[in-house]
Amino acid sequence: MENAGTYIARVCNPSTCVIISDSNVFPLYGNILADALKSSGYQVYTFVFSAGETSKNAKTYIEILEFLASKKITRSDLLIALGGGVVGDITGFAAATYLRGIPYVQIPTTLLAMVDSSVGGKTAIDLQAGKNLVGAFYQPKVVLCDLRALDSLSPAVFQDGCAEVIKYGMLYDPILFDHLAEHNVNFSREYVIARCVELKADVVCHDEFDRGERQKLNLGHTIGHGIESASSYRISHGQAVAAGMAIITKAACSIGECDFTVYQLLCRVLEHFCLPCSTDYSSDTLFESALSDKKRSGKTVNLIIPREVGNCIIMPTPINRVHSIIEAGL
Repeated sequence: MENAGTYIARVCNPSTCVIISDSNVFPLYGNILADALKSSGYQVYTFVFSAGETSKNAKTYIEILEFLASKKITRSDLLIALGGGVVGDITGFAAATYLRGIPYVQIPTTLLAMVDSSVGGKTAIDLQAGKNLVGAFYQPKVVLCDLRALDSLSPAVFQDGCAEVIKYGMLYDPILFDHLAEHNVNFSREYVIARCVELKADVVCHDEFDRGERQKLNLGHTIGHGIESASSYRISHGQAVAAGMAIITKAACSIGECDFTVYQLLCRVLEHFCLPCSTDYSSDTLFESALSDKKRSGKTVNLIIPREVGNCIIMPTPINRVHSIIEAGL
């Protein structure tokens, strides 16, 4: 974090920058980052909003745009997202749309953001109808991970990120999955984060705009987003995705795509990370959310179905069959 200005200046010429952060993260790292940027020649402004998924909305987004306009930010200036996935998503969307696009940098401070949301250029805000329904594909100029930031996370927030880490093992890498199964929360942070970023970067390079293989990264998310939405975001993203992965894996067993031992293995690892394998929400509730899923195309939803650890498929599914598949996983 202390060297962030040096890293960023290698890619983005020193100019005016705006640090966008939330009320949890800025008190921890905001001044450190601002000092680092100033020492590299940047003029620094800051915008801080209330922490939490409920702030990732149109109101906060417009407030950010009005702030940028009031400071006369130009296309040669820079936004810097300092925080977790909410901060990164809304900052990226502001950068993508203000003046039709200005540069931005991601400095993720949570495990979830480091391995997933900061990488790949997906930016978004939520609507009442569902999560991430308004956004753009817009790549950051730099992504900087300072692993020391993880030391300030609560166990619950760290475990949130572990759900996404487990997802990468399920999708692509049995060796990564075995490392997590063996070490639980004491896994090698540098190895695991680097491997997850490597895996995601490879996928994004081949399918930046989410029209093919990148959709696999949504394993557990169709159901997970439904859980989040139904709980009014009281259930965190990681907890919801964990349950979503387990539910869709159990459903895959029921429809003959997966052996039941894979479901048992996944649940065992999730439980070791204190992550859920089920939900109390009904299939009706989760199905309603699936109707608003971004991966829906007409009367079809692309479900990500595990076959074994390291092998998942995209299964185009008629919308009238999705309810019974969700029901089979509950």
